[in-house]
Amino acid sequence: MKARATCPLDCPDACSLLLTLEEGRLVRVEGDPNHPVTRGFACAKTYRYPERAKARLLHPMRRVGRKGEGRFERISWEEALGEIAERLKAILDAHGGEAVLPYHYAGTMGLVENQHPLAFFRAIGASELEETICSTAGSAAWEMTYGPRLAPDPEEIPENARYILLWGINSLSTNSHLTPFLKEARRRGAKVVHVDPYENPTSRFAHEHLKLRPGTDAALAYALAHVLFREGLVDWAYLREAATGVEEFQRKAEDWTPARASALTGVPEEAIERLARELGEAKRVFVRVGYGMTRHPGGGNALRAVILLPALLGAWRYPGCGAMLSTSGAFPLNKRFLGGRHLLEGAHPHEGYFRPNPQVRRVNMNQLASALTRLDPPIRALFVFNSNPVVVAPNTGRVKEGLLREDLFTVVLEQVMTETARYADYLLPATLFYEHPDLYTSYGHYYLSWNEPLVPPEGEARPNTWVFRELARRLGLKEPTLYWEAEDVARSLLDTDHPYLEGITLERLKREGFVKLHLPKPFLPFAKGPVRFSPPPEVIPTEPLPDYPLILLTPPAHRFLNTTYGNVRELVEAEGGEPVLLIHPLDAAARGVTDGGLVYLRSPQGQVVRKARVTEAPIPGTVVLEGTWWEKWAPDGKGVNHLTSERLTDLGGGSTFHSTPVEVEPLRLA
Repeated sequence: MKARATCPLDCPDACSLLLTLEEGRLVRVEGDPNHPVTRGFACAKTYRYPERAKARLLHPMRRVGRKGEGRFERISWEEALGEIAERLKAILDAHGGEAVLPYHYAGTMGLVENQHPLAFFRAIGASELEETICSTAGSAAWEMTYGPRLAPDPEEIPENARYILLWGINSLSTNSHLTPFLKEARRRGAKVVHVDPYENPTSRFAHEHLKLRPGTDAALAYALAHVLFREGLVDWAYLREAATGVEEFQRKAEDWTPARASALTGVPEEAIERLARELGEAKRVFVRVGYGMTRHPGGGNALRAVILLPALLGAWRYPGCGAMLSTSGAFPLNKRFLGGRHLLEGAHPHEGYFRPNPQVRRVNMNQLASALTRLDPPIRALFVFNSNPVVVAPNTGRVKEGLLREDLFTVVLEQVMTETARYADYLLPATLFYEHPDLYTSYGHYYLSWNEPLVPPEGEARPNTWVFRELARRLGLKEPTLYWEAEDVARSLLDTDHPYLEGITLERLKREGFVKLHLPKPFLPFAKGPVRFSPPPEVIPTEPLPDYPLILLTPPAHRFLNTTYGNVRELVEAEGGEPVLLIHPLDAAARGVTDGGLVYLRSPQGQVVRKARVTEAPIPGTVVLEGTWWEKWAPDGKGVNHLTSERLTDLGGGSTFHSTPVEVEPLRLA
């Protein structure tokens, strides 16, 4: 059997896939040739989804060993749900809803299984998790500058863009279906420039790679603006019509000469001058920025400075030109009831445990370590789904300390035995994306899609929403949206008269699989603004510490997607078999580090051991660990987030994973 489905993973491409299933099991994944963005190919990761699915969890289980040991006994769903509900009821009666915390993120991008489980937690007044680990700094910066997260239509890039700037993103690994559009633009004469602290596949694809020191992006952007103003290359007609606060921004740019910016960023002065003039002459510029460039203390301001550059050029007046962070703002779905958002409004109390609480306690997901070890009153019940916090959350040592608390009741909904699953009191098997229905948007293109379940769930796996519906019944909750099926949620989301969704119904999505939004042609989202230059972005460099003089970056690996594929040996081996530290020859020589040798990598939070690769890929002063590896593959069995801190970004309360001060020294073996 071969059928179509949308990839559920946290990637802007939201690919349409052709799945081959035999006897209910996935055996082959291909890209859908009929999807205008997927174009018949899947990424190196997704081809290996069948291997990932082989190791899945199939039955509910209850812990029998110590926390973290991963020892469980099989039980029935009736036992699991009854015992979880009884324990949860006791916690709610004794401590109230704020003692409960859901920890979740983007294990699936399907709106139903990603977001609608939150209706259960909002109905009991649980602590609200702020979903900040990836995108909030960039989203806050974009909304402060432009408003809705809109971008040029990638399908219009090849014919129109004449200069392409890939800034702070390894797009060939993390947005691979943008690449054919970039290739076509390049074939038509567009120049491609990559701006990033280290060389990666995107650097080698580009005509030119400019390495800059981590967190100095705003200074480089100001220097480019300095030259554009000085050389008369700014589109004043566009700015007068579409922008506010330009004069204040211009005064700040005057202070950032190419010489000053070069001294801070490490980008040669002549390269800054040349890049600015080429941008100014091209006008039809497309700038692709990544959320990774925001994971610094000043990341939000840095992104604002960069995305203002195409506005200075008037690039938004041309199809396929401007800046792209995300296309997610173009999906005007009616989300009022999604995940019980209406319950946060504090109206309509119901019987059962729903206690409307507009002052609900909020927990930033980057600060899970503190939430589990320091919060008062404490979190007493933790539900984890769509996430693997033992590996992805900052300060792993303290996250584990919190999960080891005997008074913390932990329930994990998961597809495979992750590091987090090993800490569960109850471990519940979750369905895969082709076993349940769901609705998908995208943050890299403009297609809405629907997945029908292609086969029954294997074993006793169940969707997230089913689990929380069953718990709601056992707690006697009356809120109607708790009991909505996937199609009910989808119809509610599509219940809007916004012109972008004109003609798009659930029936049509079921029939066609994916449908493009009804966008104006050409799509020029900010041709008339608004563009807000004020307040002018701040330059907030990423600073090392006296005892930790290097800055660690932790960007994605080519063959991993967060930790989703961390159990697939074929992908692990293709990435080299273990996490490897990239260190510049100058930094290696100063520390006696040799290529292939083991090193200690220390930060204020902790220490890990890694093999070193001496390479000119990173800029001096910067070291790189690619990929969020499962801990078992590391030489010391410790993940990279033993090093990272809970420090937040300047805007949006995001993570600062790319700004960890570290020191490196050789591991001397007796």
